Amino acid sequence: MREDIEIARLSALEPISEIAAKAGFDSTCVETYGRYKAKIVGSEGASASRGLLFLVTAMTPTPPGEGKTTMSIALADGLSGLGKRSIVALREPSLGPAFGIKGGATGGGYAQVAPMEDINLHFTGDFHAVTSANNLLAAMIDNHIVQGNALGIDPRTVTWRRCLDVNDRSLRQVITGLGGVSNGIVRETGFDITVASEVMAILCLSSDLKDLKRRLGEVVIGNTYDGALVRVSDLKAVGAMAVLLRDAMSPNLVQTLQGTPALIHGGPFANIAHGCSSLAATRLALSHAECVVTEAGFGADLGAQKFFDIKGRALGLAPNAVCLVVSLRAIRYHAAMCLGIELNEVAIEDLSYGLANVARHLENLTQIWGARVVVAINAFTGDSEHELLAVEAWCAERGQVCARCQGWALGGAEGARDLAKAMLEAADPAPRQHFTYDLGDSLVQKIETIARRVYRARAVEYAPGVLKRLKAMTDAGYGGLDVCIAKTQYSFSDNAKRQGAPEDFVMTVREVSLSAGAGFVVAQMGNIMTMPGLAKRSAAERIDISDDGMIQGLS
Repeated sequence: MREDIEIARLSALEPISEIAAKAGFDSTCVETYGRYKAKIVGSEGASASRGLLFLVTAMTPTPPGEGKTTMSIALADGLSGLGKRSIVALREPSLGPAFGIKGGATGGGYAQVAPMEDINLHFTGDFHAVTSANNLLAAMIDNHIVQGNALGIDPRTVTWRRCLDVNDRSLRQVITGLGGVSNGIVRETGFDITVASEVMAILCLSSDLKDLKRRLGEVVIGNTYDGALVRVSDLKAVGAMAVLLRDAMSPNLVQTLQGTPALIHGGPFANIAHGCSSLAATRLALSHAECVVTEAGFGADLGAQKFFDIKGRALGLAPNAVCLVVSLRAIRYHAAMCLGIELNEVAIEDLSYGLANVARHLENLTQIWGARVVVAINAFTGDSEHELLAVEAWCAERGQVCARCQGWALGGAEGARDLAKAMLEAADPAPRQHFTYDLGDSLVQKIETIARRVYRARAVEYAPGVLKRLKAMTDAGYGGLDVCIAKTQYSFSDNAKRQGAPEDFVMTVREVSLSAGAGFVVAQMGNIMTMPGLAKRSAAERIDISDDGMIQGLS
């Protein structure tokens, strides 16, 4: 069996100019980065009112993931195979997972976007731009304080942290300014992974450069000694940050292995941030394609909830249909964890424990957000046909549309044809927007509504000081913002070990932070890290490059 990287290398790609023409992009807007990559510039005014929008989400995943990106790519190729002018809009991969445990995020098998190595590594430099803009602001904050502190910033209140797009647990908490007066003031701070930074969220939610600058200016970095909020606009850092982010604002164009245009732009994590690709790329795709496929990170309780409540609200659109990705691997995993048995001990009658997780996601998608849903079974090599039929029968008993997909093995044009047809048939031509909560609710009400409606928590508890901070945010005029939940992706609860469809549990808000520029308040539940660490045996140990420059081990 060939590895993903080998399949990608053996595939004949079209020049990016031909992909741009296929997507309907004017040649004057195409700024090439070599033969197979480009940025689409001057697209800020794109109207998001033309094509059908298909959202791909998933059941609660296992640690390796359930192939949601692979399914998104396969679906776009399947739609293209049916004669639809299609574009897939995805997030850019982070180097954290690529060198950590999960690997890259360009799909797999014959359902990939390419050039795979470039996209998984430095791509067009967007993440470097985000990192640089973030860290420039950090440097300007420290410099302002040491150079007389005209604003009267209290160093103890500075919340702005540096970032890096690599998993590094040693940087979670650091002391800066050591070594004497010439090195600044000594204070405690830390690093977040780039994809968890507010700058990344701002990039993905900004409609154009003007909006980007507005959002950057509204970022709150701390307080003065008198308790007043200090914003980026007060530090006169907006212009320099926007300059660093100028090129990063333009969506990146690549292609699938089957020649479907792909816009890959932005990359916020869904377990920490809002987990969706950029607003700009989605609008651009919708203005040029008949069908646009986009995804939201991790399970529907995280990614889809944030798509509907945060990105969808900003976009002003709801998806015409939702594809819920499931796999036998995940269904068996949830069953095994619920029953306390080994994975190979799961019998066919035990699948019901894993299917309860699927049912919970379906209930949320249809009853909370009013979505039309197609269950897509991502069929892995070696799956039991008997068990696949059992999952299909389970869907049929509930009147739920279901399609098996073999995009990894066959490519989307063949392997996702049935799924593409099902999505077109399910599409609501005029979907209404439904939200989990009302923006007029208090921040506490929003948090508790998400916890109760989406996760099925019995109650929400707050760590000492959290309610006081939420009140301070409200008093400062931020009570009308969205709420972005940061929690484990492996469970409906805030405990990664509670699989299936848990009920009657209490969720704990351990910390809250204000992302005023992004337009939301982050509520951290459970043990969640904004800077991940490397695994005992990380993917980085398997990655190498030959003497002739061929990369090995990247997947």
